[in-house]
Amino acid sequence: MAKVRIKKNDTVLVRAGKDRGKRGRVLQVLPDKSRVVVEGVGVIKRHTRPNPQKNIKGGILERESAIHVSNVMLVDAESNQPARIGVRVEADGTKVRVRRKRQG
Repeated sequence: MAKVRIKKNDTVLVRAGKDRGKRGRVLQVLPDKSRVVVEGVGVIKRHTRPNPQKNIKGGILERESAIHVSNVMLVDAESNQPARIGVRVEADGTKVRVRRKRQG
């Protein structure tokens, strides 16, 4: 299983699929399935029954579905450009995500 280097609230660019080219904020990370839920990406219609105990109205709701982590790319906060990311271990042992340089 690959490690997911994307965290909640990161801004990502969708690289593949019907929503290719869209940018969005990561709402949820599912590392055991290697998937992420991105705001406004992979929207599906879900038929929901009403549940008065949980104050849920019934009907057709739109919500985001999870997409595979390989189909998204982290957007660098400084340059606002998509970037590959790696992990660097500092001298005190803490891990820091770093932007990898682009080739070419």
